[in-house]
Amino acid sequence: MLKTSLIHPGILAALAASGHFSQVLIADGNFPVAGNRGPNASVVHLNLTPGTVDALTVLDVLLTAVPVQAATVMEAPDDFHPPIHKLYRQRLDDAVTWTQMERWAFYDKIASPRTTLMIATGEQRRFANLLLEIGVVKLAVESF
Repeated sequence: MLKTSLIHPGILAALAASGHFSQVLIADGNFPVAGNRGPNASVVHLNLTPGTVDALTVLDVLLTAVPVQAATVMEAPDDFHPPIHKLYRQRLDDAVTWTQMERWAFYDKIASPRTTLMIATGEQRRFANLLLEIGVVKLAVESF
Protein backbone atom coordinates (compact mmCIF):
# COMPACT_ATOMS: atom_id res chain seq x y z
CA MET A 1 0.00 0.00 0.00
CA LEU A 2 1.03 3.60 -0.47
CA LYS A 3 2.22 5.70 2.45
CA THR A 4 1.33 9.01 0.84
CA SER A 5 -1.92 10.91 1.26
CA LEU A 6 -2.46 10.81 -2.52
CA ILE A 7 -3.81 7.39 -3.45
CA HIS A 8 -5.97 8.05 -6.55
CA PRO A 9 -4.54 5.80 -9.29
CA GLY A 10 -5.46 8.09 -12.20
CA ILE A 11 -3.93 11.16 -10.59
CA LEU A 12 -0.80 9.25 -9.59
CA ALA A 13 -0.36 7.92 -13.13
CA ALA A 14 -0.80 11.35 -14.71
CA LEU A 15 1.63 12.98 -12.28
CA ALA A 16 4.17 10.19 -12.86
CA ALA A 17 4.00 10.93 -16.60
CA SER A 18 4.41 14.68 -16.00
CA GLY A 19 7.58 16.65 -15.52
CA HIS A 20 9.02 20.10 -14.99
CA PHE A 21 6.76 22.75 -16.60
CA SER A 22 3.83 20.33 -16.97
CA GLN A 23 0.49 21.87 -16.04
CA VAL A 24 -2.27 20.50 -13.82
CA LEU A 25 -5.73 22.06 -13.78
CA ILE A 26 -7.95 21.93 -10.73
CA ALA A 27 -11.27 22.70 -12.43
CA ASP A 28 -14.27 24.11 -10.60
CA GLY A 29 -17.77 22.74 -11.09
CA ASN A 30 -18.54 25.27 -13.83
CA PHE A 31 -15.51 24.61 -16.04
CA PRO A 32 -16.26 22.80 -19.33
CA VAL A 33 -13.58 20.11 -19.04
CA ALA A 34 -14.63 18.14 -22.13
CA GLY A 35 -14.50 21.15 -24.44
CA ASN A 36 -11.19 22.58 -23.22
CA ARG A 37 -8.99 19.53 -22.96
CA GLY A 38 -5.44 19.74 -24.24
CA PRO A 39 -4.06 16.94 -26.44
CA ASN A 40 -1.96 15.41 -23.64
CA ALA A 41 -4.35 15.87 -20.74
CA SER A 42 -5.78 13.02 -18.71
CA VAL A 43 -9.09 13.86 -17.06
CA VAL A 44 -10.03 12.71 -13.58
CA HIS A 45 -13.62 13.32 -12.47
CA LEU A 46 -13.94 13.99 -8.74
CA ASN A 47 -17.15 16.02 -9.10
CA LEU A 48 -19.50 13.68 -7.25
CA THR A 49 -21.92 16.29 -5.87
CA PRO A 50 -21.90 20.10 -5.69
CA GLY A 51 -19.10 20.90 -3.26
CA THR A 52 -17.65 17.38 -3.26
CA VAL A 53 -14.74 17.08 -3.81
CA ASP A 54 -13.78 20.75 -3.32
CA ALA A 55 -10.80 22.43 -4.97
CA LEU A 56 -8.94 23.19 -1.73
CA THR A 57 -8.90 19.52 -0.76
CA VAL A 58 -7.50 18.61 -4.17
CA LEU A 59 -4.84 21.34 -3.92
CA ASP A 60 -3.81 20.23 -0.43
CA VAL A 61 -3.31 16.65 -1.60
CA LEU A 62 -1.46 17.64 -4.79
CA LEU A 63 0.95 19.76 -2.76
CA THR A 64 2.00 16.62 -0.86
CA ALA A 65 2.95 14.95 -4.14
CA VAL A 66 4.50 17.51 -6.50
CA PRO A 67 6.44 20.77 -6.26
CA VAL A 68 4.58 23.76 -7.70
CA GLN A 69 6.48 26.69 -9.22
CA ALA A 70 3.61 28.72 -10.68
CA ALA A 71 -0.14 29.12 -10.33
CA THR A 72 -2.55 30.81 -12.72
CA VAL A 73 -6.18 31.79 -12.18
CA MET A 74 -8.79 33.46 -14.35
CA GLU A 75 -9.27 37.19 -13.82
CA ALA A 76 -12.52 38.07 -12.12
CA PRO A 77 -14.53 41.22 -12.84
CA ASP A 78 -13.13 44.36 -11.17
CA ASP A 79 -15.96 44.43 -8.64
CA PHE A 80 -15.43 40.82 -7.49
CA HIS A 81 -12.44 39.52 -5.54
CA PRO A 82 -12.75 35.72 -5.32
CA PRO A 83 -12.14 34.67 -1.70
CA ILE A 84 -10.83 31.32 -2.91
CA HIS A 85 -7.86 33.04 -4.57
CA LYS A 86 -6.69 34.23 -1.15
CA LEU A 87 -7.11 30.70 0.22
CA TYR A 88 -5.04 29.28 -2.64
CA ARG A 89 -2.26 31.79 -2.04
CA GLN A 90 -2.20 30.95 1.67
CA ARG A 91 -1.57 27.30 0.79
CA LEU A 92 1.08 27.92 -1.87
CA ASP A 93 4.69 28.61 -1.04
CA ASP A 94 5.76 32.26 -1.23
CA ALA A 95 8.13 31.34 -4.08
CA VAL A 96 5.23 30.26 -6.31
CA THR A 97 4.63 32.74 -9.12
CA TRP A 98 0.99 33.92 -9.08
CA THR A 99 -0.66 35.08 -12.32
CA GLN A 100 -4.17 36.17 -13.26
CA MET A 101 -5.20 35.86 -16.90
CA GLU A 102 -8.07 37.05 -19.05
CA ARG A 103 -10.68 34.29 -19.54
CA TRP A 104 -9.89 33.29 -23.14
CA ALA A 105 -6.13 33.46 -22.64
CA PHE A 106 -6.60 31.23 -19.58
CA TYR A 107 -8.62 28.73 -21.65
CA ASP A 108 -5.90 28.75 -24.34
CA LYS A 109 -3.22 28.10 -21.71
CA ILE A 110 -5.19 25.11 -20.40
CA ALA A 111 -5.54 23.68 -23.93
CA SER A 112 -1.74 23.66 -24.26
CA PRO A 113 0.10 20.36 -24.83
CA ARG A 114 1.84 21.07 -21.50
CA THR A 115 -1.39 20.36 -19.60
CA THR A 116 -1.10 16.73 -18.52
CA LEU A 117 -3.89 16.46 -15.96
CA MET A 118 -7.32 18.04 -15.50
CA ILE A 119 -9.13 17.30 -12.25
CA ALA A 120 -12.85 18.08 -12.37
CA THR A 121 -14.06 18.97 -8.88
CA GLY A 122 -17.42 19.77 -7.36
CA GLU A 123 -16.13 23.20 -6.31
CA GLN A 124 -18.98 25.73 -6.39
CA ARG A 125 -17.12 28.97 -5.67
CA ARG A 126 -16.82 31.28 -8.66
CA PHE A 127 -13.47 31.72 -10.41
CA ALA A 128 -12.04 28.71 -8.59
CA ASN A 129 -10.16 27.19 -11.55
CA LEU A 130 -6.48 26.85 -10.67
CA LEU A 131 -3.76 25.95 -13.16
CA LEU A 132 -0.59 24.70 -11.50
CA GLU A 133 2.83 24.44 -13.12
CA ILE A 134 5.00 21.65 -11.79
CA GLY A 135 8.44 22.61 -10.54
CA VAL A 136 11.49 20.53 -9.68
CA VAL A 137 12.26 18.55 -6.57
CA LYS A 138 15.08 20.25 -4.70
CA LEU A 139 17.34 17.90 -2.82
CA ALA A 140 18.62 18.88 0.62
CA VAL A 141 22.16 18.10 -0.51
CA GLU A 142 23.06 17.84 -4.14
CA SER A 143 26.15 15.81 -4.89
CA PHE A 144 27.98 15.66 -8.18
